[in-house]
Amino acid sequence: MPPPLLRVKVLAILDTLDTANEISEVCSQDGLEISAATAFEVGLERVFREHPQIVLLDLALATANGMEALERIAAFDPDIEVVLMTDRYSADSAMEAIRNGASDYLSKPVSLALLRDRVGKVVEAVRQRQRALDIESELLAACRFEGMIGRSAAMWELFTRIRRLAPHFHTVLVTGAAGTGKELVARALHRLSPVSDGRYVVCDCSAVQEALLEGELFGYVKGAFAGTTQDKMGLLEYAHNGTLFLDEIGGMPVKTQAKLLHALQHQEIHRVGSHTPHKINVRVIASTNHDLTALIAQERFRKDLYDEISMYQIRTPSLSERREDLSLLECYFVRKFSEQYQKSIREITQRAQVLLAGYAWPGNVRELHSAVESACVRGKGGVIDVADLPDHIRSQPVPATSQNGQTGRASEVDEDLFLDRRERLLLASALERSGGNQCQAARLLGISRDRMRSKMAKHRLR
Repeated sequence: MPPPLLRVKVLAILDTLDTANEISEVCSQDGLEISAATAFEVGLERVFREHPQIVLLDLALATANGMEALERIAAFDPDIEVVLMTDRYSADSAMEAIRNGASDYLSKPVSLALLRDRVGKVVEAVRQRQRALDIESELLAACRFEGMIGRSAAMWELFTRIRRLAPHFHTVLVTGAAGTGKELVARALHRLSPVSDGRYVVCDCSAVQEALLEGELFGYVKGAFAGTTQDKMGLLEYAHNGTLFLDEIGGMPVKTQAKLLHALQHQEIHRVGSHTPHKINVRVIASTNHDLTALIAQERFRKDLYDEISMYQIRTPSLSERREDLSLLECYFVRKFSEQYQKSIREITQRAQVLLAGYAWPGNVRELHSAVESACVRGKGGVIDVADLPDHIRSQPVPATSQNGQTGRASEVDEDLFLDRRERLLLASALERSGGNQCQAARLLGISRDRMRSKMAKHRLR
């Protein structure tokens, strides 16, 4: 049984009601809501009020230049499919319209059969996008793990390793570039460990001054330092029967490293200024974005401490190693910040997604998080578009393969690679939801079984 047709709103802004009624009759389909206006400003007001997915626009009605009329609609919602009709058709003007976001550009008088065919294709494109959003929502729910998002092989491997280590670890070393989510891994290890009911304590070793770090970790007694008027418990004691996360352990002074090694090996600490031992029971997770073996060679990190903390290691992949997770992460962050800033943002436009897919993301997921947050703050409509993205992403030169082999700017990136990735993601999700049944997966996507098989062969899916 095919899936129910999704409702699609069509607004025709045409020269006469007779023409509008004629077109409405020709273009009528199940699931379509067609309305009409005979003045551009009235039609534009209805665009703002009714939020149609498709607009049929007669450029003869536009009080401004035709391209400016298109820009006003696109500025309100770049995802509105605009079909332009004009009695001054030229190939150049058609290409300009398509570049500016039009879905189609037809010459008047328009063949009603041609109009029916073109509108039908636009309606199917709108419904495919709606189905894609529904599938993406389910996929997002299925691909969450302890605050992390991912369906790439690299992330599934990471999730599996966390599950296996969490019940048993005493110390773990988490490595990876800045912005890859090392603290999320640490929190997941704690939540899945036998001490999940205990405290989770964080110490940023690179942010605490060297002279203060030892007292911060081990505590001190009254009079240990000038101005200390009372005893203070250190973080290792405070995390007793819980977990201590030592972020950027590579920045820890060598002297403090020696004392930490003793604490880990004997599960006891001495507060600064005291010879009295305090027994502790604490699991320690250390992280670094530096090569600790290189620091050992420079005598800036103790090898015996490295051996102690690196018995189990977890490496967080960079965003460049998990590009197939990009659209999922974008979807997650859009929803997060849309709710946080009380906006009605639904998605990122395709052209903005192409731009994001072409960016190198040197700051990894943290940079993507900031970029989408900034775009959500700046965005005014129901979608995030290119203009909402941070300047450094919009202007970032990226390798764009063109016919002359030249390198283009981000706005000129070929969309084929991005669309292929998105199509493969949707196919894989539909197959997962249907338990591998190709007929059911095809029905979920609203395509034929033969087309499903063809696309599976294209993407080498089984």
